[in-house]
Amino acid sequence: MQAEDQPVVAVEARGLCKRFGKLEVLKKVTFTVPRGTTVCILGPSGSGKSTLLRCLNFLEQPDEGEVLLRGERVGVKDGALMKERELCAFRVRMAMVFQHFNLWPHLTALGNVIESPIHVLGRPRETAVEDGRELLRKVGLADKTDVYPHTLSGGQKQRVAIARALAINPEVLLFDEPTSSLDPEIVGEVLSVMKQLSSEGMTMIVVTHEMSFAHEAADAVLFMDGGRIVESSAPDEFFAKPRTERARQFLQRYVR
Repeated sequence: MQAEDQPVVAVEARGLCKRFGKLEVLKKVTFTVPRGTTVCILGPSGSGKSTLLRCLNFLEQPDEGEVLLRGERVGVKDGALMKERELCAFRVRMAMVFQHFNLWPHLTALGNVIESPIHVLGRPRETAVEDGRELLRKVGLADKTDVYPHTLSGGQKQRVAIARALAINPEVLLFDEPTSSLDPEIVGEVLSVMKQLSSEGMTMIVVTHEMSFAHEAADAVLFMDGGRIVESSAPDEFFAKPRTERARQFLQRYVR
């Protein structure tokens, strides 16, 4: 039984390695994410951040190591790789918001949000619609329920994607650079929703280059370089006094 003063671990990565041919992208990556916290993963391009995120819910299969979600091992069962249906059950619990939205173009905003609750979780359509409308209201899009993605701005599309991820009631939300493809003027509307979720205690793992978000909303910052986590600290500590020269160089470039 876990001691009362110890936080519940939502996600744990143990010694994750990932190779693409001869290129080793992840090198023995280990970290934990307590439930109800926001962890931001920072680092230069090519450091392995997005690959790490995809390995957490087995969109990419790690070559070594293991991932645990609330103590249950993801991706492997009885020593063998899980079947796709079993993996999907874990992905429902650990939903991802992608850089390029990945909305279904033939469905309205509401249709995108209710698709998985109805067809994956088996919820009644009436319940899914009611919940979907509430989620679109939550992300500031109550007036966009019946419009199609091609009529939405990038920020609106990403907010629909967040509502879609929330619709399956995940335990953890993974964000893969959710603002990197947005115009600077509309980045704030997506970050505002993410800050709200963080303040409400949603467990989030966020790959981002938005330094102000990481500083203000994160409970912990992981800094990656060369496929490894080279620093792990509280945001105030990381931004005020990074321990490695590589992190100092990175902050000089991204923090103004």
